Amino acid sequence: MPKLKTHSGAKKRFKFTSKGKIKRKKAYASHILAKKSQERIRRFRKQGLVLGKEESLIKKLLPYGR
Repeated sequence: MPKLKTHSGAKKRFKFTSKGKIKRKKAYASHILAKKSQERIRRFRKQGLVLGKEESLIKKLLPYGR
């Protein structure tokens, strides 16, 4: 069976945890920050997890992840 190609956009945006969950960056954190509260901006720094149907889709894009 041939090797599968990893989606290069997905490999830049997602990482796997040791238990096989997928980490992602929070959205809305890159610009127009003046109107957002400091508390909200701090929450953007934390990693999020991909959940549900999206997790199975991303695992297909990253076939050699965990």
